[in-house]
Amino acid sequence: MEHQERTNHPNPSKLKAEMDHSNHNHDDMGHDHHRMMIADFKRRFWISLILTIPILTLSPMIQRMLGVEWVFPGSGYVLFGLSTIVYFYGGWPFLSGLISELKSKSIGMMTLIAVAISAAYFYSSAVILGFEGQTFFWELATLIVVMLVGHWLEMRSILGASKALEALAALMPNEANLVEGSQTRKVKISELNEGDIILIRPGEKVPADGIIVEGESDLNESMLTGESRPVTKTVGDEVIGGAINGNGVVKVQVKGIGEDAYLSKVINMVQAAQKQKSKSQRLADVAAKWLTIIALVLGFGTFFTWLALGETMAFAMERMVTVMVISCPHALGLAVPLVAAISTSISARNGLLIRNRTAFESSRKITTIVFDKTGTLTKGSHEVTRIVSLSSNYDKTELLRYATAVESPSEHHISKGLMRRAKEDKLDIPSVTDFKYTAGVGVSGIVNGKKVQVGGFLLLEQLKKSVAEDIEEGIETKIFTIIDGELIGFITFADEIRESSYGAIKTLQKNNIKVSLLTGDNEIVAKNVADKLGLDDYMAEVLPDQKLDRIKELQAKGEFVAMVGDGVNDAPALAQADVGIAIGSGTDVAAETADIVLMDSNPKDIVNLILFGKATYRKMVQNLVWATGYNVVALPLATGFIPGLMISPAFGAALMSISTIIAAANAQLLKRSMKSEIKN
Repeated sequence: MEHQERTNHPNPSKLKAEMDHSNHNHDDMGHDHHRMMIADFKRRFWISLILTIPILTLSPMIQRMLGVEWVFPGSGYVLFGLSTIVYFYGGWPFLSGLISELKSKSIGMMTLIAVAISAAYFYSSAVILGFEGQTFFWELATLIVVMLVGHWLEMRSILGASKALEALAALMPNEANLVEGSQTRKVKISELNEGDIILIRPGEKVPADGIIVEGESDLNESMLTGESRPVTKTVGDEVIGGAINGNGVVKVQVKGIGEDAYLSKVINMVQAAQKQKSKSQRLADVAAKWLTIIALVLGFGTFFTWLALGETMAFAMERMVTVMVISCPHALGLAVPLVAAISTSISARNGLLIRNRTAFESSRKITTIVFDKTGTLTKGSHEVTRIVSLSSNYDKTELLRYATAVESPSEHHISKGLMRRAKEDKLDIPSVTDFKYTAGVGVSGIVNGKKVQVGGFLLLEQLKKSVAEDIEEGIETKIFTIIDGELIGFITFADEIRESSYGAIKTLQKNNIKVSLLTGDNEIVAKNVADKLGLDDYMAEVLPDQKLDRIKELQAKGEFVAMVGDGVNDAPALAQADVGIAIGSGTDVAAETADIVLMDSNPKDIVNLILFGKATYRKMVQNLVWATGYNVVALPLATGFIPGLMISPAFGAALMSISTIIAAANAQLLKRSMKSEIKN
């Protein structure tokens, strides 16, 4: 029998206040700060662009190109003054970035840009002050303008990738209907406390997580769990803050506060995953760092080479600036992080919470998936089908009463099935003391002064109890009840296979992924499920530590293994697997040992996980290939060593920005790619 002790997750009563405070903090450090930076880049861009027009007009090189001569006394100093404003005001983000990178002893793209524009500015300034040469203030100005617009668009793309978090935070209403006796009054979310009773009217959003204590309704949880259809909820069922109530009126007892709230956990997990760097991101960071070093070396090398070949200082400086500008690793630095942020957000919107980015990206390498049966491949409803008494001292009613009593502290599917049947039969359930749970075996406790033990065949083996062969047969799940050492009877349960399991298993096998079943149920039940679904392998009556050993065995054979379990009694196996996947089923999102948490228990989500992982990896590779390939082609053109193929610093900056925008746009296409995977 597959027992589990579900951790009771406290759910937030003061979520909205905390979310408001949290959002405020996140905005100060994240979204609002990011928006302020976008606005700052936009402002610097427009001012620099306006000043660049007279700079272009007054530049001797541009005038020669146009065949005009617009010179007046002091025009050179006006050109110098305007360019100084553009250099210090428009170029300040890059100059301050240079200082930050030098302080942290980690040179990067800001160093590259700052060196390029500084070389151009100080050389041109020296020419204005009498040094023999040619100014290219116009190239400096256009370079800064192009860099600013590139950063502006890049940052807008990055901000867009995190909007899913704002959408999640916006799910929570501002107020709740607090029940006080026969009256209700509107209160702020921050005023709610654990244990409060709140009233939720038709069409209203659920203001906090909790348990229904009165009423019945259909709730739309699609934005939270990915479940497209409304879910019917009645007394005793849990509700999630942010869900939309249907036509019924329900009263809910608030459970828990603050960070333990479901929605708060989702947001925190998504944020943590977006910040977490995978192997692919670390590789991109290393590549960007080395590209910066190569660009600086190549830039100065180009400068001194042209001087040695007899070219003018102005020409050599122009080539150096072009090399440094065109090799800025913006596209490379953006290639992976933006894809990672987008994939994390989209996954969360579709019921997949990523706690370990490396494991998510590695999901494309899965060769074997090991499923825990109950609640994943099956519905996990466990409805009572038979109650069979084996003792003259206890009839069916007493058997059900004692079994339900000792199971009541547990939140396993078996316990819930017993409670539903006891409620239907209108039984009074006595209390239990000294409750004890043994993973994979069963539960025990004291009921009415008697020691009661409930479990499956493993419990009978431990107690050296035997049953008739005809009792052992059958595909139903059986639990046996033992009172003071006497086997008094058994109760059977039916657990239907999910309709979506059939298609999910076929899809996985079409992708050359073997599917195995590990269950605590008996051999007949396990074989029946495995045969119906066409699984590659199965193991029955497996204890949690045996599941761990099975994972190790598969890995020793060279398999890349994913384990799908409930996150509690499957914790060792989840931790051992290459990719640990915990099923959420409502508010159970804190399976600490899992890499990925499924908010719903639908096996199709496993397929989506692998397809999402593959789509994410493809986009990362595409962006990395584009970013590195662009530099391989563009750098030789920047040096000017190829006859007839020489580009200016401004044109180089334009190419660099276009490369960055292409990488950002390609990352945004991941949304369409992942949506198409869902449809298919």
